[in-house]
Amino acid sequence: MNTEKTAEYIINWLKDYATNANIKGFVIGVSGGIDSALTSTLCAKTGLPLLCLEMPIHQSKKQVSRAENHIEWLQKKFTNVSKTEVNLTPVFDSLIAALPAVESEESRFMSLANTRARLRMTTLYYFAALHGYLVAGTGNKVEDFGVGFYTKYGDGGVDLSPIADLMKSEVYEIAKYLGVHQEIIEAAPTDGLWGDNRTDEDQIGASYDELEWAMNMQEQGKTADDFSDREQEVFVLYSRLNRMNQHKMKPIPVCEIPHEIK
Repeated sequence: MNTEKTAEYIINWLKDYATNANIKGFVIGVSGGIDSALTSTLCAKTGLPLLCLEMPIHQSKKQVSRAENHIEWLQKKFTNVSKTEVNLTPVFDSLIAALPAVESEESRFMSLANTRARLRMTTLYYFAALHGYLVAGTGNKVEDFGVGFYTKYGDGGVDLSPIADLMKSEVYEIAKYLGVHQEIIEAAPTDGLWGDNRTDEDQIGASYDELEWAMNMQEQGKTADDFSDREQEVFVLYSRLNRMNQHKMKPIPVCEIPHEIK
């Protein structure tokens, strides 16, 4: 990958898209992770207004401080960057209190994790409508089209996806090229939806390097029988997640009624 040309292409794509749509700028949720750090930097470099939102919900202090440091860095470099913090913890807690209890705590935890992402999506679109901005997505290729590791109508609810054709390794490469803080580059990837320190790898069961490998192998037409040991385990895991999360990656199914019936 030509890092410089790829970064320049994405920046121009963002600017052209917004200009052609007659949209003023972008809004993005900055989490303290590598994907939102890169996406916000690319948006800032368009020269169009960029609103960075911090939306903590019982968030780890480390995640919050990384997000704050990144936004401060952006504001020092770019005059078009502004910041707003919306503490969604009280909203989240009120919603929990209003919901009925369930027998399965595991199911409840998963639903509440996804609820965090959907509250943030709602907040992003509030500010997007307020200012006439586009919501910029932060999903990379492995997450969006490999294992479907995102919340439907949560962090998957965006107007455009600037880095969705980049593998996770390519995200890191461009982030380093653009000067993103080392603390973000070194931080273990996490979706920040659980209120604890679990990482993406803890949840998925494989590292992003392993998932990239499996994604490439599947695209080459390989099957699980082509591998053994850990490679086979990772390939089977990737294939299962890819299959079960197709509902996120494909358009919503529409029941098309035959003309003769209507």
